[in-house]
Amino acid sequence: MSFFQQIESRSESINSLLCVGLDPHKAELPSDAWEAGEKERCEAAYQFCARIIDATSPHTVCYKPNAAFFEALGANLGNVTLRRVIDHIPADIPVLLDVKRGDIGSTAAAYAEACYDEKDGLNAGGVTLSPLMGWDSVQPFVTGKYADKGAFILCKTSNPGSNDLLALSLRHQPQSQPTLFEKIANLSQAWSTKAATESPSTSTHPRLGLVVGATDPQALSKVRQAAGPNVWILAPGVGAQGGDLDAACLAGLNEHG
Repeated sequence: MSFFQQIESRSESINSLLCVGLDPHKAELPSDAWEAGEKERCEAAYQFCARIIDATSPHTVCYKPNAAFFEALGANLGNVTLRRVIDHIPADIPVLLDVKRGDIGSTAAAYAEACYDEKDGLNAGGVTLSPLMGWDSVQPFVTGKYADKGAFILCKTSNPGSNDLLALSLRHQPQSQPTLFEKIANLSQAWSTKAATESPSTSTHPRLGLVVGATDPQALSKVRQAAGPNVWILAPGVGAQGGDLDAACLAGLNEHG
């Protein structure tokens, strides 16, 4: 079963759209554990994430551990702790590794292996990616031996600075693609088709989803229109960042909810 098949199946089985982030910020961990050393803060981070998983798993479609917070725990045990957290997640719940990679050629292939490999890597089902270096920076994550994996590509993110680039108008483009983020949304369909042609799999689901901040319902609506009804949208930013859940759902959901 492909990554997005798992997402859809899990969502339907528990009637939920919840993606839970696993972000062990320094501020969330006991100060004495942080100061004691790498081993102690890594254990504190693991326990913090495990408690969240145990409390939310009945309602969660997908978990999204953010690799940066684990890397910050220490060079020796940070990634080990991330893998421990991923292994703690129930097997029937997909794991989206939030790494926001974006590189080309052998570098992208190496990143994909590090994220996906079951034995020596992190054993994620999908990743977040930056699309700004083009198809060849996305390709290794969703083709070849990773044809059943999936990726959410950054489209219109929840931070205010996203308007600096992603909201820019594009010249010489059709009216249906007036901004960069709408062009990215449109490309997600084309790239998913390209991936399926290059590396067929048993799944007909798109291999790419889109990250669109819940802080911008107007952008969510435009992205849904540009990407079509079958593309999954990850909408961070509800709560502390000011995103409104009802407005985001109204703007971003397809006809199936």
